[in-house]
Amino acid sequence: MSQQLTLTRTCLAMFFACQICPLLAQDAPQLKMKYPATKTVDVVDDYFGNQVSDPYRWLEDTESDETAAWIAAQNKVTQSYLESLPQREEMRARLEKLWNYERFGLPRRRGETYFYSHNDGLQDQSVLYKAASLDAEREVLIDPNTLSEDGTVALSGTVTTEDGKLMAYALADGGSDWRTWKVRDVATGKDLDDVIKWVKFSSIAWKPDGSGFFYSRYAAPVEGEELLATNENQKMYFHVIGTDQSADPLVLEKPDHPKWGFGGSVTDDGRYLVIQNWKGSEPKAQIFLKDLRRDDSPIQELIMGFDAEYEWIGSIDDTLYFVTDNEAPKRRLVAVDVNQPGREHWKEVVSESNDVIESVSLFDETFYVIALKDARGKVTRHNLDGSLIDELPLPGVGSVGGFGGRQDATETFFSFTNYVTPASIYRLDLTSGDVSLWRQPDVAFNVDEFVTEQIFASSKDGTKVPIIVTRRKSTKLDGTNQTLLYAYGGFNISLTPSFSPAIAAWIDAGGVYAVANLRGGGEYGRQWHEDGMRLKKQNVFDDFIASAEHLISQGYTKPNLLGVRGGSNGGLLIGAVMTQRPDLFGACLPAVGVMDMLRYHKFTIGWAWATEFGSSDEEDQIKNLLSYSPLHNLKVGTCYPATMVSTADRDDRVVPGHSFKFAAALQAAQSCESPTLIRIETRAGHGAGTPVSKKIDEYADLWAFLMANLK
Repeated sequence: MSQQLTLTRTCLAMFFACQICPLLAQDAPQLKMKYPATKTVDVVDDYFGNQVSDPYRWLEDTESDETAAWIAAQNKVTQSYLESLPQREEMRARLEKLWNYERFGLPRRRGETYFYSHNDGLQDQSVLYKAASLDAEREVLIDPNTLSEDGTVALSGTVTTEDGKLMAYALADGGSDWRTWKVRDVATGKDLDDVIKWVKFSSIAWKPDGSGFFYSRYAAPVEGEELLATNENQKMYFHVIGTDQSADPLVLEKPDHPKWGFGGSVTDDGRYLVIQNWKGSEPKAQIFLKDLRRDDSPIQELIMGFDAEYEWIGSIDDTLYFVTDNEAPKRRLVAVDVNQPGREHWKEVVSESNDVIESVSLFDETFYVIALKDARGKVTRHNLDGSLIDELPLPGVGSVGGFGGRQDATETFFSFTNYVTPASIYRLDLTSGDVSLWRQPDVAFNVDEFVTEQIFASSKDGTKVPIIVTRRKSTKLDGTNQTLLYAYGGFNISLTPSFSPAIAAWIDAGGVYAVANLRGGGEYGRQWHEDGMRLKKQNVFDDFIASAEHLISQGYTKPNLLGVRGGSNGGLLIGAVMTQRPDLFGACLPAVGVMDMLRYHKFTIGWAWATEFGSSDEEDQIKNLLSYSPLHNLKVGTCYPATMVSTADRDDRVVPGHSFKFAAALQAAQSCESPTLIRIETRAGHGAGTPVSKKIDEYADLWAFLMANLK
């Protein structure tokens, strides 16, 4: 997705819009689809008396030769179809032009050095640079593009010592969630001998003196099971620079709680290691504490019970500050005294309000609070006692992020973006309060020709669901527009406006783009999330269906012109709604989705999602899971919308077997000529770190498929 603000190139934008718009009216090739033969097996499982067949179980073995042959045959059919689409190459050319703009990451300063990423436009991976000042000549520190021929090794995390002399950096290979951490000498650009392997779902936290860092890892998986084996029993270690990983002392483990994980942060003054203890995917946490002034200090239980979210944001002496939804569904900021950690001694600093607190940063004695108001960002400043100073002016309506840095920093940086505005980066002088623009991109996209508006649908139970719609100003609301509706609806994740060259290409070509903020997300706080979990998951699908119907009733589109897309939990969403309401959509794009709700928890980190979905190991959840599980609700003889399932061969988050089984069952069930294809990316994973070249190819395929089938 994106980075920076838009300047206009009117003629160029209009030229390409005119070149692509006529393609929207062209139909899909009228081909009789012939899919590869997919064998079935006689497998029946008993779930508390519910007999459920699983005829495509063999496709779960994603490493077998038989599955590899099936993948090759499916990709051949899919690519043959996509190559026949006249929209594909012109859309790819437009995507390439839109993607070809400079993108900068947020600068951060450590010691006397600034660090920031930069992409010249079409580089597969952004390059990390160092510079003596914001305006000084920069030098390459890490260029991931040199680490693989196909651009699939990505830089997935960097953490620098307080003095800026050493940088720990993480590499992701081919889209996997596994991370390998290395350490680079900033002055020389050379790596030390330190290598940390088998890290997943963990960053690192340096000790202030740079002697080493804390990190969490899993045991090395059995060879050949790296992308499928269950991830349990995460442990926290301390790595001493200059030693082998095998010598790293253990800091914390909980073998009696194999599903617990640990994330460490060190306070800026070096006093404490703050350990956030998580379990599964639920945001609720516990907090452990270690006094770093004594090497032999015990691990202290600070906040226990997994009753609410607790996110540490800063400290002053023995007072730690946490953002929490404890007694505040939309979150508040509290102060906890290490010497009196009992809840009766907590002090409320920033109270809960109608806006949902997303994050808080502490600089000197000022809190910067980023909040959401109807899924749109705002920033307020508060004194140490929580009293409001003012609201920080923003360039418009959109999303804001950043505000990183040490508490004693004299400057910080933040970004602003929305659906038609690439992320611009601003510098905030923390002494004077002045805000200045640091970087603003120049994109071949005329923002003045588009409009973004927020509308509200009424769900089945009357709940108001916000939808943000972006379109050309000239678009007529007469029901004739090809429209793409996107949503997620889960895991407390908020969808806020952000720029994507891919989305820009869609709306620039005359399409309408809509994002629905469904229950299950975090846009309205804890209750909004919980109303879309477990036995209430159907609310999410009802919200999406209501959003689609509202777009139709308001004249944006009609069913045969409405495409829908979602990824991961959003892929589950699309799979569920297309089986519940196949009449409502013209084309469906479920990506890397959780499609088998009875077996998802048996692979990699899938068990962690049981807190969100419920699992087939719980008798009271079976009927609910079966009521919407996409794989189990496909009905033979039904005419399903044109569908292109997408996944990747190295996805070890939502393993590709989900999509393989769903696509095979969908092809067997389809009763009409609408194509039901699967696009399987190679050397890619769940999405993070995907090379730019692969992204351009993917979206050219997706948009061409939509344009051809939304008739």
